[in-house]
Amino acid sequence: MLIDWFTVGAQTLNFLILVWLMKRFLYRPILQAIDAREQHIAAELADADSTREQARTEREAFRHRNEAFDEERAALMRSATEEVRIERQRLLDEARTAADDLSAQRDTLQRSEARDLHQELRHRTQQEVFAIARKALADLATESLEASVVELFIRRLDAMQSADKARLGEALRTASQTARLRSAFELSEAQRTALRDALNAAFSTEREVSFELATDLVAGIELSANGQRLSWNIADYVTTLERGVDEVLAKRGKALTGNVQPETANA
Repeated sequence: MLIDWFTVGAQTLNFLILVWLMKRFLYRPILQAIDAREQHIAAELADADSTREQARTEREAFRHRNEAFDEERAALMRSATEEVRIERQRLLDEARTAADDLSAQRDTLQRSEARDLHQELRHRTQQEVFAIARKALADLATESLEASVVELFIRRLDAMQSADKARLGEALRTASQTARLRSAFELSEAQRTALRDALNAAFSTEREVSFELATDLVAGIELSANGQRLSWNIADYVTTLERGVDEVLAKRGKALTGNVQPETANA
């Protein structure tokens, strides 16, 4: 078989031209398109990696924020619980203190009321006893007792201390009004005369004396002039006894009050 070298050369030339044309107008654009596509894909992958990293970073930040929020919420809950406990304890303490104070005040009031009632009963009893004593002495007054009272008053007039006697005498001499002689019983004329004579002898004066009946005296006589007074009265003994009883009761009341005060403080 003969080889047509011209045809072979022409076909070779045509092939080379075709290869060059394909390389020039086909492969290069395809390669460039492939490179561009690869670059685009690489850029998108890089963006995806960047986005993924950013998402991871944001997720971590969100997780940290959630953890911080949870810790803060737990701290607030602990603080609120502690404040509630403290406030509850404070209210309980205040209520307990108020109850203790109220109980102490009630105990003090009860002691005070009991003490006042005791003192009132004691005072009323004392008044009744002395009132009965005065009435009994007044009921027992007789004519012989009245005569004895006049004699006792005259003896007391004679036995006066010099200073007291001088003051009473001066009062009788300088009094602008008539001297008053009060008695618990009606004096006879003889008794009045005896009393006038005793006054004139004791004070060397001739003053008029007005005689009055005094129901407040218990078998007694009282002379008064210009603010000065001389008396003999059975009620004076009762009054002295009553005053002594009052002093004893007052001292006992102070002692009881002193004993109550520490108890109140302890309550």
